[in-house]
Amino acid sequence: MSAAIEREFEELDAQNRWQQLYLEIRSESHDYPHRVAKFPENRNRNRYRDVSPYDHSRVKLQNAENDYINASLVDIEEAQRSYILTQGPLPNTCCHFWLMVWQQKTKAVVMLNRIVEKESVKCAQYWPTKDDREMLFKETGFNVKFLSEDVKSYYTVHLLQLGNTRTGETRTISHFHYTTWPDFGVPESPASFLNFLFKVRESGSLNPEHGPAVIHCSAGIGRSGTFSLVDSCLVLIEKGDNINIKQLLLNMRKYRMGLIQTPDQLRFSYMTIIEGAKFIKGDSSIQKRWKELSKEDVCPVFDHSPTKIMTEKYNGNRIGLEEEKLTGDRYSSLSSKTQETLEENSESALRKRLREDRKASTAQKVQQMKQRLSETERKRKRWLYWQPILTKMGFVSVILVGAFVGWTLFLQQNAL
Repeated sequence: MSAAIEREFEELDAQNRWQQLYLEIRSESHDYPHRVAKFPENRNRNRYRDVSPYDHSRVKLQNAENDYINASLVDIEEAQRSYILTQGPLPNTCCHFWLMVWQQKTKAVVMLNRIVEKESVKCAQYWPTKDDREMLFKETGFNVKFLSEDVKSYYTVHLLQLGNTRTGETRTISHFHYTTWPDFGVPESPASFLNFLFKVRESGSLNPEHGPAVIHCSAGIGRSGTFSLVDSCLVLIEKGDNINIKQLLLNMRKYRMGLIQTPDQLRFSYMTIIEGAKFIKGDSSIQKRWKELSKEDVCPVFDHSPTKIMTEKYNGNRIGLEEEKLTGDRYSSLSSKTQETLEENSESALRKRLREDRKASTAQKVQQMKQRLSETERKRKRWLYWQPILTKMGFVSVILVGAFVGWTLFLQQNAL
């Protein structure tokens, strides 16, 4: 099975067809209604205007006045895998995020982005650090406590305690944070990513007896889609099933739009599936390198280093920040018309994405400012309430002190 995938990979590489394959996947992907995401009351719950969950597969918050969260349940029946793919929480949706984790009986959260990337806020700080120790979300009645962390060179595992403040019940949640995956790009090597993936697997949190793992990056479609695709394919390879990577990705896109955002991410997915399959099947050279990786916590680079391919947007908002200088035979794989269209879309999408990031960053700063102003206002109101009382008490105290002094002097004069 892995040999067939490797032959397909080599053919795609030799013919420079990654861009073409990616465009085929985009054109063959179906679009489904996503009306709820566009409701006025839900607009501030979406990080990006053009990344919305489909109505038929969106996760619904239970026992909430508004059941909307930008999250999709992706079911891969043949692999017995279920994932919740979601955006990086916003400051105003962190409480909904943890409510979802609780209600879906999730055992692990997989985070594939950093809080800030390229000077843009990609995600709110929704979990406590070892300095903060605890975060309280009064809106939904949950608190999250920091228990421990295991820091590696390219990922960190946090152990958190999620508590329901209304019932007193608590659960332990594993937070797997991959810290070296660039937005719109791919990890340095399949080895580091696979080691991270198998770390998540070892926890048992992806198994069907638990609730679906929550996977997120910034938009919840690029890096999150790559993680889910690679894991599902490796499960099928372990079972000995025949797999068609393109078809599996098309099936996954029925649950959440735009999964796998760039030709580079598609190529990296193939490459990682090949390396993971070799490890599963007992390739001694791969296992040796993995053993070294696990012991030394370094990131070795395999022979299949990813080439720089022009990244491509999804629906006018997502675009890579690096572009390969294509020359000679590289251009022969694309028609000039397609190339020009992609370049125009790239420039337009980059501007849109930067605007969205600036808006998200500004919104977060505004909310923090509002919180500070609100606290200042509360203090001012408390002062205005107590000021007349304290003034009266001070006036009475002056009278009493004056009366006491006068009485004392009177007694002293009588004594003389």
